[in-house]
Amino acid sequence: MEEITKALYSNFVNTIRETADDIQEYDCENQQDYREIVEFLKHYKPEVNEAEYQGRKVKLGKPTRGDVKKFKVYVKNPQGNVVKVNFGHKGKGGEKTMKIKKSDPARRKSFRARHNCDNPGPRHKARYWSCRAW
Repeated sequence: MEEITKALYSNFVNTIRETADDIQEYDCENQQDYREIVEFLKHYKPEVNEAEYQGRKVKLGKPTRGDVKKFKVYVKNPQGNVVKVNFGHKGKGGEKTMKIKKSDPARRKSFRARHNCDNPGPRHKARYWSCRAW
């Protein structure tokens, strides 16, 4: 009996995943429908935040420590391609990275005015992410 239940659940999950783009609304008409959808939602993990960049899986929209600059983030550009956006000061040669001291209100105000952070531009540009960090 347990194998049948697992098979039915697996079939239900596969059906939902295949048609997830088409489903706008799911009506729970009885207790069994409610249990199925709750169980599905417990295990459902959409892959919206992951993409492939140069052959490896990356998280989209999450800034991390950079390799070329101080920070990097992977985002999709308007054409739908995944691009790496590098931003922040990295330093020269053996120097350490520059401390930004954004807790100082005067520096914060100056940075935001200099980079026009009231209108930061598109997500696939470094200015957007620098302004967001400030």
